[in-house]
Amino acid sequence: MSDPTPSRPPLDLDRLATPAGWRVEVVAATPSTNAVLAERARAGEAPGLVLVTEHQTAGRGRLDRIWTTPARSALTFSLLLRPDTPPTSWPWLPLLTGYAVQAALADRLPDIALKWPNDVLVDADGGPGRKVCGILVERVETATGPLAVVGVGINVDQTLDELPVAQATSVSLETGEPVERTDLLGQVLGSLHGLQGLLDDVGSLRAAYADVCVTLGRTVDVHLPGGDVRRGEALDIDATGALVVGTDDGTLTVAAGDVVHVRPA
Repeated sequence: MSDPTPSRPPLDLDRLATPAGWRVEVVAATPSTNAVLAERARAGEAPGLVLVTEHQTAGRGRLDRIWTTPARSALTFSLLLRPDTPPTSWPWLPLLTGYAVQAALADRLPDIALKWPNDVLVDADGGPGRKVCGILVERVETATGPLAVVGVGINVDQTLDELPVAQATSVSLETGEPVERTDLLGQVLGSLHGLQGLLDDVGSLRAAYADVCVTLGRTVDVHLPGGDVRRGEALDIDATGALVVGTDDGTLTVAAGDVVHVRPA
């Protein structure tokens, strides 16, 4: 049986450390912060807005998976950005986001790592790991040019009974301690803001990302958009952020698809 539901105070904007040039709004509940922010972007919202919800009721993850949270149990937010980088660097934005979240949580969770492209896992060295954060980045076309909606969902203090799947976890379950969400949000936003410049230096970003990516060197099953499944060894991250997999039929470059870590025999 899990612990009783912990006390869950609301976020405190008066105490939140907000990066320079960004602004934060908090709403009590919304189906999806990504959907709301994308609509506001099309209506003329300027970059730099962070929209946070205390209760996400119908969020979307990669491959249109539904992701919901009990009220005030998670950090669920979307950030509107206009990356000042060439279009060839945009595919790195989801990977950069995962890397920034991993860096922000590393002091609390020493064994935190990344699964390509941007799932943030705990205890994934040699096993499937437990997912503590999911990320969804979407491109939105507006009258003033394309914008990126960067959606982040971090499980903060869900109990075992409140997690959506057995392979998920929360920060408080891993640390055994209560987690103050306002301070954690400030840490994550500071990391995202501070590491944006890596988009201008893909070589450094690629090396930093690979250093904390536990997919590399693993046997993986790649579920391709057409339904095919290919098994091989994850060899590298290429210059575009795609995963390079060595299979019996040759090298496969995966830019889109679902990658599953295969348990060791």
